[in-house]
Amino acid sequence: MQLLDGKKTSEDIKNEIAAQVDKMKQNGEKVPHLAAVIVGNDGASLTYVGSKVKACERVGFESTLIKMPSTTSEMELLKKIEELNQDDDIDGFIVQLPLPDQIDTQKVIMAIDPSKDVDGFHPENFGKMALDMTTFIPATPFGILELLERYNVQTAGKHTVVIGRSHIVGRPMSILMGRKGFPGNSTVTLTHSHTKNINQITTQADIIITALGVPNYLKAEMIKDDAVVIDVGITRVPDETSERGYRITGDVDFDNVCKKASFITPVPGGVGPMTIAMLLKNTLLAREQRKYRK
Repeated sequence: MQLLDGKKTSEDIKNEIAAQVDKMKQNGEKVPHLAAVIVGNDGASLTYVGSKVKACERVGFESTLIKMPSTTSEMELLKKIEELNQDDDIDGFIVQLPLPDQIDTQKVIMAIDPSKDVDGFHPENFGKMALDMTTFIPATPFGILELLERYNVQTAGKHTVVIGRSHIVGRPMSILMGRKGFPGNSTVTLTHSHTKNINQITTQADIIITALGVPNYLKAEMIKDDAVVIDVGITRVPDETSERGYRITGDVDFDNVCKKASFITPVPGGVGPMTIAMLLKNTLLAREQRKYRK
């Protein structure tokens, strides 16, 4: 069994990006600028956005964090998005999800300029991804592709089973694993809450990508020997023995599944760090595209 070490790989990617940013500075070019908008005080979201800002500093990007109160109206948020769309200094920006109930998430995503949508959630970017065109790939699926590529995990002709059909991970992952090229060229089954006999399907899979958010859902008896297991799940489970009062758990019963898997991602330290690294990569791409547009 080989661990797909997202922590180490994400550091490698950040080092590569930092080297590119250094070159840009030496050439007197503008460095990439990422903005993040957060509405409200959700603890997990604040932590996540904080780590994005730190990652920007680490690679030499400029970053702007815009905090808005949880009482922000949809109109106020859309106005802020329009300001960011028009701001030439900002290359890419994200609006941290989830949003408060009074705001329509779909409306917000639609309002973001696709050329600055470094999360890759806008329908224009999603459509380009589905058609194999150059675009911003959502950061988590992008991170998974990068892990598979850097560890040379073979995907051509393999049976990939994706568990979960969210627009952020499951759906794009199912499209990307079936695309031409590497990683890709696999035969994909997309499973979800209405899938019958899921165990029968997962035991036939060469590669399993699970993004359910159900702690320890994938058991050892649900996979075949030497399967590749990618765990996107991240859930806070109460744990009195931990000083924080909880531990982070993935969708995979890691201790047992790792004995059968050929490759596996840990939680934490697997897909999570890759997500932030790929957001930086998308921001670098946004900067390069904006440079050539002018």
